[in-house]
Amino acid sequence: MDRIDQFRIFIRVAHSGGFTVAADQLGLPRPTVSLAIQQLEARLGTRLFNRTTRRVGLTQDGEALLERAIALVADSEELEQQFRLPAKALTGRLRVDMPSRIARRQVAPALPDFFARYPGIQVDLGSSDRAIDLVHEGIDCALRIGEVPSSSLVARPLGALRLVNCASPAYLARHGMPQAPADLSRHLAVNYASPSSGRGVPWEWTENGRLQTLAMKAQVSVNNVETYLACCLAGMGLIQIPAFDVREHLEAGELVEVLQAWPAPSMPARMIYPHRRHLSRRVQAFSVWLAGILSPFLEAAPPRAATGTFSAPSGADARARCGNGPDRAGKVR
Repeated sequence: MDRIDQFRIFIRVAHSGGFTVAADQLGLPRPTVSLAIQQLEARLGTRLFNRTTRRVGLTQDGEALLERAIALVADSEELEQQFRLPAKALTGRLRVDMPSRIARRQVAPALPDFFARYPGIQVDLGSSDRAIDLVHEGIDCALRIGEVPSSSLVARPLGALRLVNCASPAYLARHGMPQAPADLSRHLAVNYASPSSGRGVPWEWTENGRLQTLAMKAQVSVNNVETYLACCLAGMGLIQIPAFDVREHLEAGELVEVLQAWPAPSMPARMIYPHRRHLSRRVQAFSVWLAGILSPFLEAAPPRAATGTFSAPSGADARARCGNGPDRAGKVR
């Protein structure tokens, strides 16, 4: 076994947290994985893992080695691929992550096209809608909607998702059609609570070049976009959601767009990577392909509006109670 293979095994054990899981993922016998780690530790003269009965965790030296090992393996694979044909000969495993709804609705149905172009690539498609550490979990690239949380990540802008305000005909029959933001003070919204924090964010719109927000009441709070949309269809309140996600419902009359002159700001879509220098050709190929798949649903990203706060007048002509708006990134999960 060469040194690059030892580093590959080291990376997989670090990401999976165990020798048995790593062996299963790599298709190797567990003793082979254990021996590779022992040989690597002996060659480097340091212990890389703290071993317990339940989990294998990285030591301080192991943590320091992990990112360098990922870069080394990526460089090795890229060097090999430089001397192969540009498309059909691309090989290897690609680990990507993206919002679950985009994965299910846009990406999964189009994957046969990707594999027809690159039959030698295997894709691990993560769509768990949780916060992830790209480096420590070995993710090659990820699609993110909204702001990128870490300045250490490399981001490639793809465009922005246009948001629309929607309600069901049943809700509007009971509560009336809001005509302006002032009416929101007495309308309900379906609250989207972030799975990580449990908090929702206010309803948003842009007015006179400024971002306005309004905290609303809600009878129901959810942390999954499928449920978020289902509650709106059931007449539980207003929602703000990407236009592509509800196009069929709008065309069928199952939802009605409201407050069209006051949409929420579009949400930027980006591909993010843990490194700028170590993008393998298969990562580049997938990123270009994904950008093409999503391009019909994206618009140019507008500049972010200044922030303001809105308080509806107590005498506003509104027709229902108010609700709490969804987490912006969660709207596409």
